Amino acid sequence: MTKRLLTEALHKGYGQSFEVDEVLFEINTDHQHLVIFNNSQFGRIMALDGVIQTTERDEFVYHEMMAHVPMFAHGNAKKVLIIGGGDGGMLREVLRHPGAEQVTQVEIDQAVVDMCTKYLPNHSAGAYEHEKTKVVIADGVDYVNETEEKYDVIISDCTDPIGPGEVLFSSSFYEGCKNCLTPGGVFVAQNGVSFMQIDEVSTTAQRLKPYFADQSFYSAAVPTYVGGIMTFAWATDNQALRGLDASTLRERFDKAGFKTRFYTPELHQASFALPQYVIDAI
Repeated sequence: MTKRLLTEALHKGYGQSFEVDEVLFEINTDHQHLVIFNNSQFGRIMALDGVIQTTERDEFVYHEMMAHVPMFAHGNAKKVLIIGGGDGGMLREVLRHPGAEQVTQVEIDQAVVDMCTKYLPNHSAGAYEHEKTKVVIADGVDYVNETEEKYDVIISDCTDPIGPGEVLFSSSFYEGCKNCLTPGGVFVAQNGVSFMQIDEVSTTAQRLKPYFADQSFYSAAVPTYVGGIMTFAWATDNQALRGLDASTLRERFDKAGFKTRFYTPELHQASFALPQYVIDAI
């Protein structure tokens, strides 16, 4: 019997395929098509509208770099906002920081949270039941433009700029994020695989520039997101944060008292060194 294949539809003329060993859940939600399935190489996988979002095997790379780089760079983040991230992995990693007092997650689709809690429980690992967690089911752009709350770190754990995730790459969203950051706060966002999506990088750089004194990118290689390094947008008015030395980061990391599988203070510092083609694009 031939196994079903899920062939990713993100890039025209190029992609990757995953054998679907077992479909755990599949539904058309109010916003998108969601499927969670088992794969022999990557474990449980979630895809939205034919695009791989996360896998059990390599999610730690993405979530650790998205969470710990801004958190340790800031050094004293008490209130954190996560936009998207319905699988719960980002929430899990932010909550590992003992100094975080409140973590608000804004997710547009309750079905994503419910299904990931049930079928990808290792991602959230109980984070949704944590006393510091506040979940808001709402549109991320509306939230950042309407809330009166202020946050030290904002993490946009969004899908690619297609479908419901498109607005999370807009100037309106970036302006709203700037307005609800505390002075010197840090904004980071998923920004695609730069080699395959270089226009995304240049557009984000252009749109962030009017709102932040320091805008750049850092990177990590996430196996599931094929095509090279994944870039993460970085924006803050505190220009010193991007250039923190490894010893300062190591001191903060050791004080936090938890272990990681990918992130290190030295890797944190090195991740801001970008390839020339990315530098040219921004």
